[in-house]
Amino acid sequence: MLSIEANEKLVRVGKGTPMGELMRRYWHPVAAVAELDERPTKSVRILGEDLVVYKDRSGTYGMIDRLCPHRRVDLSYGIPEQDGLRCMYHGWMFDETGQCVEQPFEETVHPDGRFKEKVRVTAYPVEALGGLLWSYMGPSPVPLLPRWDIFVWDNVLRDIGSTELDCNWLQCMENSLDPVHLEWLHGYWSIYQSKVLGTDEKLIPSNKLHTKISFDPFEHGIIKRRTYTDTTEEDPPWKVGHPIIFPNWLRVGTGFQMRTPIDDTHTLHWHYNAYVPPTGVKAPTQEVVPHRAVPLRHPDGTFATDYTIGQDTFAWVSQGPIARRDLEKLGESDKGIIMYRRMLNEQMAIVERGEEPLNVFRDAGSNEIIEVQHEGQLGRRLGLPRGGKPLPGQWDPETGDVSVAPTGKYATVGLRVQRIYDEAAKAQGIEIK
Repeated sequence: MLSIEANEKLVRVGKGTPMGELMRRYWHPVAAVAELDERPTKSVRILGEDLVVYKDRSGTYGMIDRLCPHRRVDLSYGIPEQDGLRCMYHGWMFDETGQCVEQPFEETVHPDGRFKEKVRVTAYPVEALGGLLWSYMGPSPVPLLPRWDIFVWDNVLRDIGSTELDCNWLQCMENSLDPVHLEWLHGYWSIYQSKVLGTDEKLIPSNKLHTKISFDPFEHGIIKRRTYTDTTEEDPPWKVGHPIIFPNWLRVGTGFQMRTPIDDTHTLHWHYNAYVPPTGVKAPTQEVVPHRAVPLRHPDGTFATDYTIGQDTFAWVSQGPIARRDLEKLGESDKGIIMYRRMLNEQMAIVERGEEPLNVFRDAGSNEIIEVQHEGQLGRRLGLPRGGKPLPGQWDPETGDVSVAPTGKYATVGLRVQRIYDEAAKAQGIEIK
């Protein structure tokens, strides 16, 4: 278990805290591009700071303090102009650097005045990549936005989901270093729930149990390895392993789960997927990467636990806003969590010494594409699943619609994408084997 003080150091993300300063050395996803295509301003809270991300009429993105410094009104209701965001209250306008560039009445009565030059709000750089908007909130010089493989692959279809969770980001990440929950949370409990709900679904066999787990640091974080009752150390779950990308991502079957700290007690959880077509098939052009809101709860207020990620989010949130790690009793299955906490402390110390932590990129040559292997991969790219349970509020690639319907209304995204690729292959004269 951790002391209360040690736990506080790991979970607090405000400016000036050890973890807050570590997190500010990284680019974080703050919104989907599609969200600002629908409405060009969005209020966001990231690392405990209240901000507005916007797109002006020139197509430039910015992220600045949410409150206008004039009379403190909410700029997420502001007006995007050609070169900035205008406050709707008195017309003051700010560019993406946070500089006030117009003060209409002040300039009318004092044409030669320089008041606006003295007014600047907090601003952070924003870049678009892979259908997401990313922001860096740390000190200069600004590092490169990492070009992780699935964000820059060509010839794929993508979709993005997000959920706001009422818990600290670390609870989400520690789950990623906890392989043994698979056969219980997603296996045994799923079978129990299927009986309670009266459904008859093919679930993870209850006899598929972990027999060995191991964790190895690597250049981008930690690789977790495991054997089951039906696998050996020659099989991908051990030989290739399952990567955790430091500090706050997990590589999963078709993409990434990314945990952006909103503040100490809330997390913006991103589901990012890239669906690769069969060999030789050209994917249809995707002009916009769709974004979907993945509900945490059913309309009646109960947790949506009848699909895998819903079971995970339930487990994280049910620990409370901040888990009491001073009361926990860790066992052999928790050695990955212990390694991860040690890595966090080591990297916080590196930042405190004025050095750069893991996964900060400055060399453009090595940042062209950052490939990460995963136990579920065959070859260089991720395969396309043909089954699995649907998520509520998922993207329908056949119509382009995003629904917030209850679980089960639509077939899985994977199956729908597969049908699109099957039709594309047929049209292109390619036989899929």
